[in-house]
Amino acid sequence: MFDKIWDAHVVKEIPGGRQVIYIDEHFIHEVTSPQAFTGLRQRGIPVFRPNKTHATADHNVPTKNQHLPIKEELSRKQVDTLTVNCNDFNVELYGLGHERQGIVHVIGPELGITQPGKTIVCGDSHTSTHGAFGNIAFGIGTSQVEQVLSAQCLILDRPKLMRITVDGTLQSGVTAKDIVLYLNAEMTVGGCTGYFIEYAGDAISSLSMEGRMTVCNMSIEMGARGGMIAPDQKTYDYLEGRPFVSTGEAFDNLVSEWKKIASDPGASFDKEVRFSTEDITPMITYGTNPGMGIGIDEVIPDLSSDSFYKSLKYMDYNSGDKMEGKVIQHVFIGSCTNSRIEDLRSVASFIKGKQKASSVKAMIVPGSKQVQKQAKEEGLDDIFRSAGFEFREPGCSACLGMNEDKIPAGEYCISTSNRNFEGRQGQGARTILASPLMAAAAAIEGKIVDVRKYIN
Repeated sequence: MFDKIWDAHVVKEIPGGRQVIYIDEHFIHEVTSPQAFTGLRQRGIPVFRPNKTHATADHNVPTKNQHLPIKEELSRKQVDTLTVNCNDFNVELYGLGHERQGIVHVIGPELGITQPGKTIVCGDSHTSTHGAFGNIAFGIGTSQVEQVLSAQCLILDRPKLMRITVDGTLQSGVTAKDIVLYLNAEMTVGGCTGYFIEYAGDAISSLSMEGRMTVCNMSIEMGARGGMIAPDQKTYDYLEGRPFVSTGEAFDNLVSEWKKIASDPGASFDKEVRFSTEDITPMITYGTNPGMGIGIDEVIPDLSSDSFYKSLKYMDYNSGDKMEGKVIQHVFIGSCTNSRIEDLRSVASFIKGKQKASSVKAMIVPGSKQVQKQAKEEGLDDIFRSAGFEFREPGCSACLGMNEDKIPAGEYCISTSNRNFEGRQGQGARTILASPLMAAAAAIEGKIVDVRKYIN
């Protein structure tokens, strides 16, 4: 699959093995684009294909009172700069207040910009999310953002290919987030370095498109260049009728082409890895990288390394501890990993009729204005508020400490985001990664629990 898409986008061979690759779709936001636009101004050149660049404000935006001026000076400056740059270079911007505004990796799929067979880039590491639709999607640096803006191409080395197969049927209470946290724990943070991953197997094909996006989203946490899943009927059904997707006979023709993308029987990979769902339980992290995760019924291991002990010291945990029963003060449900309508529905279904622990601050941040609107139409926001959860406006929010939604130093947050680095959610904050279901259960109990006991 990767080779089919890559080879179809080669513009030019460069002596030494590198290739010029055409980029179909380019997403930008307020954090990694300013320097790129400055470079264009200094060189006196326009954006080559403005209709292939899609801009939104997400990282720095507040998730309360978005109709008011942004309070934080740096955040306000970056969002204002994005507005100026998009106006000057004729790039359409889905800014604050726009009905299409949201996290860049949420709006691409929901608008139908993300489609099988494409090459997709963004100045954001979690661009691999889009690979759930059967395309080559990956994050790029600011200098590469400028390259795409100016030429709609990138000079790249072809990565090695890895296929990760997950066989079996998921147990009750085990979700797509648990699959990818398990893979992160097994492969470790550097286990897929230099590879582009194709996910396969019954457990992967059984996932909804939202679930597939969650899995591909965290490919980068294993060191991979990106992750992808072959398109199928679920993909076609999801995309049909989206704003950027062709209709009628043109759509049928697209589907015919999309059906050719999947890897051929007997296709070879540089590395093959296989896992079984029998080994995957609700996952929880205990350390300061996404690979430091265990099943909820396991204990924190002893890995006997300085970095490992440094991580445990930061988290104030010990080898041999169980994560079940650990007290938390915050719950964050959101981010480009888990802020789609399916995630919100699962949380609402679990907490309906319950009340969060009084010691916990819990917020739910939809991934886009469209997700927010749909949640309100379905009455999910009323369920959240009745249970004591705060329902915010769209943005990256507490996934990273670039906006007002920070976790206080020394306090614990069980988060549906993708990274638990030191200070990721605020200086001194302690982050525990989990699925939306596990986060919802922790909010109700005020501590980490095994969600299966509640579901069953």
